[in-house]
Amino acid sequence: MTDDLRQAMVHVKQAAVHYRNNYIGTEHLLWGLTKEDNSATRLLQAAGILPETVHQSVGTRLSMGASQAAERIAWTPYSRKAIAIAEARSQQNGSDHIDCDDLLIGLAEVGRGIAAGVLNTAGFDLVALEA
Repeated sequence: MTDDLRQAMVHVKQAAVHYRNNYIGTEHLLWGLTKEDNSATRLLQAAGILPETVHQSVGTRLSMGASQAAERIAWTPYSRKAIAIAEARSQQNGSDHIDCDDLLIGLAEVGRGIAAGVLNTAGFDLVALEA
C-alpha cells in the first residue's frame, strides 16, 4: 500500500470503531478514501464529482452498531473483493503498491454494496473514465 492508502485505512478503521461496527464494509472503505486529498479524491474530481459530496453521502449511510470489540473487525466479502480488484489493477499497471485510486476503482467494479451505490448515484462511470 502507498502511504496515502495507509492513511485512508486509518480513517476506515476509525469509522468502523466510531460506529461500533464489527465489520469493514465498502461504505467504510469509501468513507476513508474520501476523508483526505489523495489519488481517489483527485480521480473523483477528474470525473466531475466533488469528493466532499461522496464523503457526506456515504457518511449518512454509516449506521451505529452494537459491537464493542474494535480489535476483531472482519472484512465483508464485497470489501475483500474490492481490495482484490485493486491489487490486480495495481499489478496490471506495473506497480508494487496499491493506491487509493486503485481501491476506488475496485469499489466501483464490485458493483454491489453501499460504496458502489453511492458512486453510481454520484455519476462515477468507469466506462467513461477508461475511455
